[in-house]
Amino acid sequence: MAENGYLLELKDVSRHFGGLVAVDGISYGVRKGEVRGIIGPNGAGKTTLFNVITGELKPTAGRIYLKGEDITGLPAHIICEKGMSRTFQLTFIFPEMTVFECVWVGVYSRARRPWDLFFSRTDPSGPIAEKAQRIIHTVGLEEKTHEMASNLSYGDQKVLEIAMALSTDPVILLLDEPTQGVGPGEVDTIINLVERLSKEMSIVLIEHDMDIVARLCHNVTVLSFGKMIAEGTCEAVSRNEEVQRIYLGEKIVCS
Repeated sequence: MAENGYLLELKDVSRHFGGLVAVDGISYGVRKGEVRGIIGPNGAGKTTLFNVITGELKPTAGRIYLKGEDITGLPAHIICEKGMSRTFQLTFIFPEMTVFECVWVGVYSRARRPWDLFFSRTDPSGPIAEKAQRIIHTVGLEEKTHEMASNLSYGDQKVLEIAMALSTDPVILLLDEPTQGVGPGEVDTIINLVERLSKEMSIVLIEHDMDIVARLCHNVTVLSFGKMIAEGTCEAVSRNEEVQRIYLGEKIVCS
């Protein structure tokens, strides 16, 4: 943990694509146990910011710190090893593997000799398998443990992706629109799961639905054209005139 109490801290982080400034001087900090919402219209730079934080892209400028350690520009797999995991806007799973196998792979990647992966089998016994089963139980997919990932409903695939993210023992979890494209009945399942996980780790959440943001998030960061235009509690940012303007006059209400 950094001396200032931030688990994750961004300092003036930018990302340019030629002349396009996708992320423009973003600074904020996430504390242990905090759920931070990232909101903004399409094209605001939310997913690009996630990609920069997690090492999918290198920042053009600025620094990123995890537990007080400078992780700026490190490869994604190294950042993951240091305790950060994520999901994607478009679900990233292994469709030709079972639920158990998808989670087992992540747990195994933290084992002593992960290079043996392709010479091993997903043994249903032992500490790695037991941990995979615990994670599957945590997310509520135990009845579908041996189901092929491709056969799951889209909502369950989103849940499986969260389980795969948990398999690497994160201290902070980044969720990129975890309820996007999910049916109403399954949205509540995902919200309840995120609420439970928030008691164990910090979470940064990209989400369009302000009801979900209000329910889950302690603080909210609002982006527009790559810039941070507001930050604070959901109630505070909902009263911000600039936030109201970028949402084209739509009244943003946090109940």
